Amino acid sequence: MSDNLSNLAGKKGLENNLFQDLLKEAKEHGTPDDEKLKDLAEQYLVGDANAYGATSFYDFLKKENKGKKVYMCSGSACLTARTQDDLKKGLLENFKEEEIGKICCLGRCHENAAINYNGTNYSGIDSSNLSDIIHEDKRELGADTYNVGTNVSDPILTAEFPGIDAYYEIFKEVIKNSPEDALQCINDSGIRGRGGAGFPMGFKLGAAKKETDEQKYIVCNADEGDPGAYSDRYLMEKQPHAVLMGMMISGFIIGSNRGVLYIRAEYPESVAIIKNAIEELEAKDLNGENIEGSGFDFRFKIVEGAGAYICGEETSLLSSIEGQRAVVRVRPPYPAQRGLFNKPTVVNNVETLACVPYIMKNGGAAYKKFGTEKSSGTKLVSLDSFFNKPGIYEIEMGTPFKDVVYEFGGGFKKPVKAVHVGGPLGGIVPTDKINDLTLDFESFASNGFLMGHAGVVSVPDDFPMIEYLEHLFEFTADESCGKCFPCSIGAVRGQEMIAKARTEDYKIDKKLMDDLLETMEIGSLCALGGGLPLGIKNALQYFRDELKAYFTNN
Repeated sequence: MSDNLSNLAGKKGLENNLFQDLLKEAKEHGTPDDEKLKDLAEQYLVGDANAYGATSFYDFLKKENKGKKVYMCSGSACLTARTQDDLKKGLLENFKEEEIGKICCLGRCHENAAINYNGTNYSGIDSSNLSDIIHEDKRELGADTYNVGTNVSDPILTAEFPGIDAYYEIFKEVIKNSPEDALQCINDSGIRGRGGAGFPMGFKLGAAKKETDEQKYIVCNADEGDPGAYSDRYLMEKQPHAVLMGMMISGFIIGSNRGVLYIRAEYPESVAIIKNAIEELEAKDLNGENIEGSGFDFRFKIVEGAGAYICGEETSLLSSIEGQRAVVRVRPPYPAQRGLFNKPTVVNNVETLACVPYIMKNGGAAYKKFGTEKSSGTKLVSLDSFFNKPGIYEIEMGTPFKDVVYEFGGGFKKPVKAVHVGGPLGGIVPTDKINDLTLDFESFASNGFLMGHAGVVSVPDDFPMIEYLEHLFEFTADESCGKCFPCSIGAVRGQEMIAKARTEDYKIDKKLMDDLLETMEIGSLCALGGGLPLGIKNALQYFRDELKAYFTNN
C-alpha cells in the first residue's frame, strides 16, 4: 500500500474518484487509451504508471477485454453443471470468438447457463431464449427466481419487509440513545462476520470507535465473488434496507458520517436496487445531515467494482476505492486504525450488516438465543442447481448440515460425490461426511473443512476431481493480486502440474505437491493463496483412489 497515494486519493474524497472515472470511461468508450490515462493521472495527481497499473489490473478495464460484447460465467457451479460449452456454441452463432469474454461469477448458481449481455445478467439460457435476448433485447428474461426458506420462526434475514416507515422506527430509536448502548447490543449478540472469516463484529466497531480522527468510514464489502454464493445478492436485491440500516447504525456507533457500498459490477441488478433504496431514504429525510434532529449525519456512496475477485479481501477493496491496484495490504495497521484514505474504517460484508436491525430491535440476547455458544444467530446458505430445491435458506447455526442438504435442498437431482462449501477457498466435503457436520464455524473447522460464506457447489459423480482441482488452481492464478509469490506463482505451478498430469505421460510427485500447498498456506499474505490448499488437501485425502493415477508416492 502507498500512504502517499492513499492520502492523495483522500484529498479528492469519495465524490471525485479515480477508480469510478476509469470504469465510466471504459463503459462509455472502451478501455481508456494512453492519452486519457495521462489526463486522469494529471487530474488526480498520480503518476502515469499508477493510472496504467490500475487499468491493467481489473477485468473490465483491461485492454484485452476491449470490444467484448458478451461475457460467459466461468464460475465453479456453471463448470460442474457442464452448461457453458453448449452456451458458447450458441453465442458463436451470434458473436465472433474475440467478442466473447469470461466473467466470474454472476451469482446465478441456482440455474447456471449464465451470461452478462448489455449490462444485464441472464441464466438458464438455451438456444431459444438466447435468440430473444440478443435479437429482441428482451431484458425481462434476466429476471430469476429461486427458493427462499428458513427454519426459524422469527427470521432475521428473510422476514417480510414492512415498509420504510415501520422498518426505520428501529433506527430512530437507536439514534435517540448513545453509541455505547448500540455497541453493547452488538457485543451481547456475539455476531461474527458472515463474509467467511467469522471475526467478531463488535471488536471491529469498538476498535474504530476508540480512534480520534474526525473522519471515519463504514464500508460494505459487497464484492461477493465466491462461485456458488449468491446470498449477498439476495440481500441487496430483496432486503436492501436491512443492509443500509446496518451501515447507518454502524456509522452511529463509531462516529462515521460516510458509508461506502463496494458492489461488484457482475451484479448490475444489485447496484440499481441499492441506488433506488438510497433514494427512498433521502425522500424520507432518513439520509443526509442531522437525521431526525439527532445531530447524526450519514451519506452513502456506491462504488461499482470492475471485475476482481481479490477485492473481496478487505484491504484490497480499500485500495480499489482509492484508484490503486487492488493488492493486499500488510497488516498491522488494521483498517480500523488506518483504512480508506488512511482513516479509521470498518469493513463488514453484506450479511453481517443486514443482521444489525434485528439485533437493535430485539436486543443482543435475543439474537444470541439462536445458534451455538460460539456461533450465534442464523446463516444464509446458497444451494446450487444440483439440488432439487436450489435457493437461499436462512438456517439457525448449529443445525445438522444433513437437514440443509436433504430437507431444505431436497437432496440431489443426480449422484453427487462432494460439495464444495465456502467458495474456492473452502473445504471439499465428501457426501458421506455430510452427516458429521453442523452448520457453524466450529463444526466445519474441527472436521477439517471451512463453512465460510456457506455457498454450496456440488461436484457430481461423473465430474473428474482432478479437473476440479485444476480449476481451483487456475482460478487462484487468474485472481491473485500478484503481491506475494506463494500465491501468484504457487497457483500457477499447481495448475501447470495438474494440466501436465491430465494431458501427458506424467505423474505429480506427491511430496512436491504437499510442499507447494504448505508454502501457499503459510507464506501467502491473504486467504486467497492461504485458503486454496484446504480444498486441495481435502480432495487428496478423501478421493485418493480416484486421484492416485495422477500422483507418485500417493
